[in-house]
Amino acid sequence: MNQGKYVFSQLVNFLPQRVFDRITAEYSGNKSVKHFTCWNQLLCMIFGQLSAKKSLRDLITIIEAHKTKSYHLGLGKKATRSNLSKANENRNFKIFEEFAEHLTMIAQDKNSNDTFGIKGNVYAFDSSTIDLCLSVFCWTHFRKTKAGIKLHTLFDVNTQIPVFIHITWANIHDVNAMDIIDYEPFAYYIFDRAYVDYERLYRIKKARAYFVVRAKSNIRFKRMY
Repeated sequence: MNQGKYVFSQLVNFLPQRVFDRITAEYSGNKSVKHFTCWNQLLCMIFGQLSAKKSLRDLITIIEAHKTKSYHLGLGKKATRSNLSKANENRNFKIFEEFAEHLTMIAQDKNSNDTFGIKGNVYAFDSSTIDLCLSVFCWTHFRKTKAGIKLHTLFDVNTQIPVFIHITWANIHDVNAMDIIDYEPFAYYIFDRAYVDYERLYRIKKARAYFVVRAKSNIRFKRMY
């Protein structure tokens, strides 16, 4: 009979909890909280992702099935559907966003390589439209009979890690997402032709970064020597 830690607990040990606690304290995430902390909330959501649950009801069902193990799993003794839904709705998302950014930097550092042999990171940026059911996701309406959202992703080519994700309405043009990218000095950014906007591309130059973009078929240019 196995007397060691559960696999989920072993995976959680890789997470820098001290960093998460520091970020939580900065945003007063656990203010007036007695039992179901931000850390418990995070582990519940991770547990749901790893177990491929598609709803809070589905997630709580599996958590209740392991109720006797919840303490050792780190999920907390008050992991109910009501507590989890309220926490997801009311707690500051910046806590989890900044922690995700910290984990991304750790992953980038561990997977970094010199594939291209150039100074600076190489990023690819693109957008994808995700179709949704209009009768269920009526708030994402963007056509007469369709619903959907647009996912804008900045992908680190060297480490194969998405370092930035932004979600907008599906009818927002791709080029608008360039306004919220925090450009990194000496990095290279690769864009499709939909992102040909010279004012926005000049912002990359001012950030001391570089860009590669596909030209439109009707572009008029003159090479300067």
